[in-house]
Formats: sequence, structure tokens, C-alpha cells
Amino acid sequence: MQMVFHLGVHATDGDRMLKTLLNNRAPLLEQGTEVITPTRYRGIFEEALMALNGGVATPEMEQIMLDAVLEHDGTQRVVLSNAGFLGAPGRVVGHGKLYPQIASRAAALANLFPDADCEFFLAIRNPATLLTEVRPLVAGGNYDALMQGTDPRALRWNDAIRRLLGALRGRRVVIWCHEDVPLIWPEVVRLAADMAPDLPLAGALIYMHELLGDAGLPKLRAALAGRDQLTIAARRGIYAEMLERHALAGALDQVVDLPGWDQALVDEVSARYRADIAEIAALPGVEFVTA
Repeated sequence: MQMVFHLGVHATDGDRMLKTLLNNRAPLLEQGTEVITPTRYRGIFEEALMALNGGVATPEMEQIMLDAVLEHDGTQRVVLSNAGFLGAPGRVVGHGKLYPQIASRAAALANLFPDADCEFFLAIRNPATLLTEVRPLVAGGNYDALMQGTDPRALRWNDAIRRLLGALRGRRVVIWCHEDVPLIWPEVVRLAADMAPDLPLAGALIYMHELLGDAGLPKLRAALAGRDQLTIAARRGIYAEMLERHALAGALDQVVDLPGWDQALVDEVSARYRADIAEIAALPGVEFVTA
């Protein structure tokens, strides 16, 4: 069995992965893929993780959890999506690092199902905009409580992903940039669900709808109409053109509003992020989805 964990991260895909997959529940079940909502495993996984305390589940424990969360016979691939897998938003920064617990939490999830092939999917995003969107989710919007004295320049995705890879020991890891997600969302979802490229994907326009609005989406549909054999590159080109011409006012703006940050710091953090992207994409063990 294959267990797929979409880890988020915070302030990236939200519940869009879950919504898109649930829009395709029937055809996915036909191919043996079952999408599990958080309400089905919340409490069950938490209790198991606490009991194991970093240890590995026994075959009996593993089967009990599968029996509790699966609804269909013949399931071969299970997809779970929850930014909470990485903890509360207040844990995004700690010990001078970005996601200090990413390795231990991912390894603990894999240990729940030691007999399964576990795969991990996550988006990364510029720490400047990540912190901007996570800050309101921390009690009182307290920036100092979120940062815990950490220098923003120390928040490197390269470090976090290397720790993740070290903990997962060769398990599949698929990563993409949140900034690219409107263009690459269909490919990301197909990878998570292991959907064939010729299988229709309902809900593939969820991001584009948010950016184009109700007025712009019909224009995109018209541009795509009658072009079923589009290559991925051609389809992304159409998406990009529609965003350039019809995006809602301000929809593509990335505003950074953080205490003590000036444009020079934003530029420095952004430059380090771009450097991290290039290094992560080349890391052995990473499947990087590029736009």
C-alpha cells in the first residue's frame, strides 16, 4: 500500500488539495486511490503518535489504523492532506530554524505505516510572505512570539529540506514553489493521486478561479475550449497569458507586512529563497515540480 502525506506547508495550499481530490473521488476509487479527510484520522493518528513516541507501529497497530480510516476494499493508495501534520502555525519558526520539527514529524508519520510505501508532498514559499500570512494565526498576531528571536536571514528552506530528506531515508519527496502553483496545480494533484495524464481532472482550475474571479474564469475556459490535446507547456502558457490580462486587481501582489522589515531585508530574504530553490531542485531524492 502507498500512503501519501501532503504536509502543506502552512499558508500554501490550505484545503485546496483535499477539495480537488474529493472532486475526483469516484474515478480515483476506481483506480484504487482513497482520499481521507482529516475528520477520519484526527485523534486516531494523534493517539498513535503519542503512544509510539517516535517508535515504529507494530503490524497489528498499523492494521487497526487502516481499518479505522479506510472505507473501501481494494484501496492501494491513500492520500492525506493536512498542514497540521507539521504542527501549529506557531511552530513554523523555532531554535533559529524554519520548521525545526519537519524531520521528526515526517518520520513519525512514516513510522505509523512501516509496511507501506510512504510519500511526502509539500509546497515551499518565500519566508517573507510565509511569515506575513502565518503571523495572524499566532495568538495575538505576536511577531516576537512567532520568531523567538530568530534572525529572518537564518530561515532557509535548503536546511529544512535537507533535514527532511535525512529523516525520510529514501522515501519519495515531491516539492514545488507556492509562487508557481497556479500554473502547475494540475500536475501536482496528478502526482499526489497518481492519476494518468489522460484522465479528466475536475477542479483543476481552483487556483485560477481565485485569481481570475467569476468574470475572468469564463475567458480562460473559452481559451482552453476545443484544445484537449494541449501540451503542459502550452496550457501553462495560456494560464500565464490569462493571469497577465485578466487577474483580479491585487490578486498577484505579494505584500510583506512584518515589524522591523524594510525593503532591503525583504530583498535579501527573497534572494536567499531563490538560491535555496535552485539547490533544493538539484538535491538527490527530491522530485521538484517547476513551472
